[in-house]
Amino acid sequence: MSNRRTFAIISHPDAGKTTLTEKLLLQGGAIHLAGEVKARGQARRARSDWMKIEQQRGISVTSSVMTFERDGITFNLLDTPGHEDFSEDTYRTLTAVDSAIMVIDAAKGIEPQTRKLFEVCRLRSVPIITFVNKVDREGKSGFELLDEVADTLALDVSPQGWPVGMGGTFQGVLDFASGEVSRPEGPSKEFQGKREADAALPDEVAEEAELARIGYPEFDLEAYRNGDLTPVYFGSALKNFGVTELIEAIATHAPPPRPQPAGEEQVSPERDEVTGFIFKVQANMDPNHRDRIAFMRQVSGTFKRGMKLTPSGLGKPIAIHSPILFFAQDRELADTAEAGDIIGIPNHGTLRVGDTLSEKNQIRFTGLPNFAPEILRRVVLKDPTKTKQLRKALDDLSEEGVIQVFYPEIGAQWIVGVVGQLQLDVLVSRLEAEYKVEANLEPAPFATARWLKGDAKALGEFEGFNRANLARDRDGDLVFMAKSPWDVGYQQEKNPDLTFSATKER
Repeated sequence: MSNRRTFAIISHPDAGKTTLTEKLLLQGGAIHLAGEVKARGQARRARSDWMKIEQQRGISVTSSVMTFERDGITFNLLDTPGHEDFSEDTYRTLTAVDSAIMVIDAAKGIEPQTRKLFEVCRLRSVPIITFVNKVDREGKSGFELLDEVADTLALDVSPQGWPVGMGGTFQGVLDFASGEVSRPEGPSKEFQGKREADAALPDEVAEEAELARIGYPEFDLEAYRNGDLTPVYFGSALKNFGVTELIEAIATHAPPPRPQPAGEEQVSPERDEVTGFIFKVQANMDPNHRDRIAFMRQVSGTFKRGMKLTPSGLGKPIAIHSPILFFAQDRELADTAEAGDIIGIPNHGTLRVGDTLSEKNQIRFTGLPNFAPEILRRVVLKDPTKTKQLRKALDDLSEEGVIQVFYPEIGAQWIVGVVGQLQLDVLVSRLEAEYKVEANLEPAPFATARWLKGDAKALGEFEGFNRANLARDRDGDLVFMAKSPWDVGYQQEKNPDLTFSATKER
């Protein structure tokens, strides 16, 4: 049985994901100072959010990887961009984990973004543990929250504890398994380790807890691992309530590394050969060096430093001399890694999102798509002499999955496509900060893009008639730039032997 647990935390912005991440790392001994989120000014920027735009907005834009150990289990926590505009990057991060913690704000319940991320977990049957955060503030009742999770997400819910009062009447959290109540202490009313057995509960709370216990299904490991049931924990990340319970739940219930799909076959973590796939590429993590790091989720085998692996996109083996295991900004070099681990591979643009790495180069992992952009913009340089820098920057950023870039067959202005508005701000900010390129984004005459597939003759004919609406993506694949969704439908009817696809396997 593997001692690896690779998981992500998904939540709506402001539900408390960064605070929870920090408290988990603190409990796991990975950092010795929490409260970097509470303090004002510079210190408020949590360690895992390192990009400039994140520091300005206080949101996690890039997915970092944090590894910590506790009681013989190695936890790999992948930080997902919680912002709604990062659905694509988030989607890819969720392909690399085996389970997820869903954080819900007790006052707000399930918000649209949580739902979208949840649907991604559904697609891959990723098991979910639910954490209702901020119960020390006024919020919805426990039953209302449980029913909302059950109804909105069509999941069975199994409460594992109950808040003793909420907001002003908050007196701790009852744990069903042990029957103990963890109590607030000191002026800040935090949990500092005081647990009370056989505690006297207010009548109303005792009654609610009893109802919650009887009225909802018991925890069932198999149903949870199949993605049909979610255990629900109540707590407050800021005040340390429920954090230990969450770590223990991940340790005991969350699945170890799962097999990953490679076409028809499933690659088991027990396989001897080292295999993995790139789910993210990040440029310029270290502003002093133009580095690019490819994040690989290891699927099987035991990786050793200096090993040669062959990327599916390249066909010739590369030796990995300085792999990285992560902890936010402090990087430690890894000597070995097991299935379930995430390895950072420094490289100069040879590795791309969706690449499979393996010793024998015989398998391809599937299921990491590109999505058709919903917003298209023309890129206009303020200084036309910087065309070369712009092309390099756009290629880099499209490789990371921040944007997609399209080179029109006619006309000189390149077009960038994104899934959400915030990605455009990130693009402009990073062009300036990292590539010293100033550019404006202007409206493009197109509304969406579709990848074209078909035999050469049909493609050639289509190209002859529609050159003004065609572009190539960075792989040189043909893309139809549509002025409206109606346009897509019209062309599909007129050209039945071509497929107009909204996703493309990377």
